[in-house]
Order: sequence, then structure tokens, then C-alpha cells
Amino acid sequence: MSLDDLTDARTRDAESAAEPGPDGPAESGPATPADAAPAPMTGGAGGGATGWAALRPLLLRMHFYAGLLIAPVLFLAAATGLLYAGSWQAERILYSHELTVDRVGEASVPLSTQVKAAKAAEPQGKVVGVWPAPEADATTRVIMEEPGLEEGKTLTVFVDPYTSEVRGRLTTSGDALPLRAWLSEFHASLQLGEFGRNYSELAASWLWVVTLGGLALWIGRRRTRKALLVVPDRRATGRRKTLSWHGSIGLWAAVGLVGLSATGLTWSKYAGENIGQLQDRLGGATPSVAARLTPGAGAADGGSEHAGHVMPDGTEMTMPMPATDIGVDKAVAAARAAGVTESLRVTLPAKGKGYVVKEADKTLPVHLDSVAVDPADGRIMDELRFADYPLLAQLTRFGIDLHMGLTFGIANQIALAALAVAVMFLIVWGYRMWWMRRPTKDRALSVGRAQPRGAWRRLPVTVLLPFACVTAVVGWFVPLLGISLLAFLVLDVALGFAARRRAPKAA
Repeated sequence: MSLDDLTDARTRDAESAAEPGPDGPAESGPATPADAAPAPMTGGAGGGATGWAALRPLLLRMHFYAGLLIAPVLFLAAATGLLYAGSWQAERILYSHELTVDRVGEASVPLSTQVKAAKAAEPQGKVVGVWPAPEADATTRVIMEEPGLEEGKTLTVFVDPYTSEVRGRLTTSGDALPLRAWLSEFHASLQLGEFGRNYSELAASWLWVVTLGGLALWIGRRRTRKALLVVPDRRATGRRKTLSWHGSIGLWAAVGLVGLSATGLTWSKYAGENIGQLQDRLGGATPSVAARLTPGAGAADGGSEHAGHVMPDGTEMTMPMPATDIGVDKAVAAARAAGVTESLRVTLPAKGKGYVVKEADKTLPVHLDSVAVDPADGRIMDELRFADYPLLAQLTRFGIDLHMGLTFGIANQIALAALAVAVMFLIVWGYRMWWMRRPTKDRALSVGRAQPRGAWRRLPVTVLLPFACVTAVVGWFVPLLGISLLAFLVLDVALGFAARRRAPKAA
């Protein structure tokens, strides 16, 4: 897979004549102190390089190939992520008529009245949820299931909470309106369905590898001025100027990029499943409020004596729909009395279940408590406080919301956009450095050479074996990373073998 194996003997001789620098052959022209290579470290039983001097060539080769071959996928993920980061504000503008009211009234009408207005506007829909207006100028969302909608989609009717006027209706996915729902799917799968999700998982699988590898290489460089670690060197020229920008911007973005990679993997198909299983084993599964009705409670005709029980054949008798229903207004009042008050989302009773009232305010400080309300008498059947979530579940929630741009609102969305732009610039700078390292005298169409192969043989056994074991474990846990890395290695070996066979003929 290496491009150095694809160049001919003249290209190799031209490049090898240059003095080797920290990222391969140095460009022509004076080098700045910040670009000086680390002092070699030798020693060990075999007399070869040890420590950082031994590990660095391998990291250089991995970073080069990962950046070269995975960069297009990362660039695409960053570009679609940039669009998604802006979708929150675009949604407010594009759907302002549905999301806001013309005039804020003195008092809102009962939720049940708003639901009736929505039902009258969409008689074919089945109301499954109500989201009361979270702000004074916002509309209430009445969530419906309707025949003909795609799986995972619902019909949302927007109602003025002061007049019960229907402001509009949209097909939604969760809380995402059509624009954000489309961009979210575009970012996750390029609108290619289940197969397309492999692209985003591949990007998330490699992003942390490229970031941490580049971070180690940048910090490991020898400098006469420490400031050049965190700011670009304005005195540098040519490729070293590009490298200075590439390294310093990558340093500032590293924490955010690793975070995006980790949270992105939690949504992925293969690595996400492994992460979920590990989280469950560590006791970090996200809990949910228990809304199942007890036998006989609120059931039609007093409930069946078998309702909620397991039959001899192993099947479970489900509860019928409640015979009495206090209504959505009293259910919300009961939830508010229990302390569930912010950005409410109400799920109406289904067969054998009561009302579920959840908070959905994910900006700090978060409000994510939930309760289950008995539809017969308004009794709180169960309650779940976010403070009682396992620590891993809390961290997962915070990580996902940061990835989506929710935790800090518009500031969070601006930060995501900045990270996306940073990734795109880092990739462009990386390709530019690769292009600028090409030998121009002998072969105008050739490209920059990678770190020479065989770097792994320089590693001491005490470093090589743990490194190989960790790589194998990570490759198994993050399958697309492992598969793509194995494919790179096989291709690299094949190209190396072909280059060795061509060498006698070229000589």
C-alpha cells in the first residue's frame, strides 16, 4: 500500500539525497529550530534504538497512511457534521411558524383541548404523546402515529397553547424536524441506509487513532521555544509552515476530536454493540422508569386475574387498556407535583402501561427526571431521578448530548462547527505536506514518500509484544478499525513484495 514502493529507483535516489527530517526527507531550504528532529536514543541488548526513537518511525508510518487513506472519509464526516451543527439554528428559522406562536397569551388552554384540536386536524392519526410548550412563545407538539409513515417516523401537529390553533404538521424523527432529521441521517449514513453507516463508523474508528498518533508526534518534536508547541511558527516557510499549522491546530482540537470519536462509536453498529455490552457488564446501563400497571389496577372490568402473570406455556398475559383515565392534564399535574417540571414529554398510556412523563432539558444544569403515573387515580407508580443514574450512564448521556450540540446550546454547536472546520483544514494541510515533499526535478507527477517500512523491527520486544497485543484487542473491539488495518497491512506487504521483485530488473 505504500507509495514509496510505487516510485521508481530515480525517485528514491532523489529523495534519499535530502537530509532526513522528523517527518521524512527534509525539504530544501533552511530548517527552523522547531523542526529539529529529536535526538536519537540508542541502547538495549541489540544496540538498536529504544524508547521514543524506536516507536516514532512506526507512529510516523501509521499516521501517514491513516491520514492518507482514511482522510477522505474523515473529511466527509466533518463536512456532514458541520451541516448538522448548523441545523439547530436553521430549524428555528425554517420552521418558525410551526415552532412559535404569534402572540403570547395570559394563560394556556388545557392540554386535552390542544390534543382534541390536533386530532380534529388529523383524524387518521393516533395520539401517542404530547410535548407541552417548553417556553412561553413555543407551540405544543402532539405526537401521532399514522398509517403509511416510515418506521421510526411520527406525525407531529403543532398547536398554539393559548388558542388551540393548529400551526402546522410535519413528519418528524424523535425531536428532529425534517431538515435536521435528513441531515442527521446524511451525517450518519450518507442517506444510504444500513450499509451507509459503515462510513461513519469507519471515520469514528480511525479519528482517535489519527488524533492521538499525531498528538504524540507533535509533542515529541524537539523545540528551542516551547511556545511553538501551541502556536504556529510564523517564521517558517514552505512545508514546515504548513506542518506548524497542522500540528498546533491539531493539538488544540485533540480533546474534542477524541471525544467525538468515542461518542460516535457508541452509535455505531459493530463497535457500538460491543460498547453497550461492556457498559451493561460494568453496571452502567441507562435505566428507565417502570410504567407497567399492576394486576387489576386501572384495567377494564377490574382487570383480569391473569393480567400481568406468566401462563404455564411461558407466555405473559398483557394488561388491557385502562377502563378509566384521569386525562393528560391531571397526569402532568401529578408529575409536576413530584418535581418533574422542565421541558416535559408525555407518553400516553398504552396497553398495560400508565402515563410516562419525562424531562428533556439537556442543557446544563440538566433536567432528565421521569415518573410513571397511574391513569386510574394519578398515583405516582415509579420515579427515576437523573442523579440516581449509574455514573457510566450519566457520562454516556453527557457525551452524546455534547456530540449532538445540546449541552451548552448554541455555544456547543459553534464548538462542533469549529471542530469540523479544523478537521477539514488538518486534512488539507496533510495532503499539502505530502504533495510538497514530492521530488520535482526527476518526476513531476510523483508524490511524497512515506516513512520507510520495517519500523516495527526496530522496536524492542518489551515494547513490540504489548503494542501488538493492544492493537489486536482494540481491533477486535472496534471491528472496522481492525479489518481496515489488516487490509492495509496485507496490501502493504503485497506492494513491498512486488517492489522487491522489480528491484533487480530496475538495477
